[in-house]
Amino acid sequence: MDFGAPALPEQEERVRVLNDRYRHHSATSVLEGALRDPEAGKIALVSSFGAESVALLHLVAMVDSSTPVLFIDTQMLFQETMDYQAELAERLHLKDLRIIKVNPLDLQKEDPEDNLHQFNTDACCDLRKTRPLQRALDQFDGWITGRKRFQSSTRSTLEFFEADGPHRIKVNPLAHWTPEDVRNYMEENRLPKHPLVARGYPSIGCAPCTSPVKPGEDPRAGRWRGEDKIECGIHFVNGKMVRGGAA
Repeated sequence: MDFGAPALPEQEERVRVLNDRYRHHSATSVLEGALRDPEAGKIALVSSFGAESVALLHLVAMVDSSTPVLFIDTQMLFQETMDYQAELAERLHLKDLRIIKVNPLDLQKEDPEDNLHQFNTDACCDLRKTRPLQRALDQFDGWITGRKRFQSSTRSTLEFFEADGPHRIKVNPLAHWTPEDVRNYMEENRLPKHPLVARGYPSIGCAPCTSPVKPGEDPRAGRWRGEDKIECGIHFVNGKMVRGGAA
């Protein structure tokens, strides 16, 4: 699997061509290009069904509701997230929703008592999120994410298209959106909010590792609070898992 592996020259060229082709396009045009451009290949959307996920899910449903949507059920998510996922899947008429879970044998071997997150959050994320997604993405040439530049310093220079190892790309159609863009899109399309947003959760992950965020804090401050960790390991910078202060 290619997570974190360096991109090959031809992969870097593929990403450069796509970014040049869609540099001044809207999020919808980038998304349409990703799903239809032969240069992009076979693409899936990976969604957490989190605080802002509905905007991208709605865009994808409008462009092509048969797009594969991969949802990683870590088996440690808030019940509110599971209920929200079911609601959105029905409301948006998602035709190819795939719920991804950890391999039961790996879970029994590495976290039989469901307490790995208390001792090693990186290992828990790798077991429950990164590896299951790796397996699910093996059949795709790229995947769509909802990442945006404003979310953290590690995402401040995010492009529409990125290399994801030697053979796969990541597509970030909302890279240039601001918090106001997300809010306006949701309001204009009357999209339901994740129920935890109103309770102070602007970024939502697994229940044991997510806490409310105070006014003025970084939107992701409630993820792995107190740890030098701001990414689950699904996203990398320069081939390495992103940590606090990485650029």
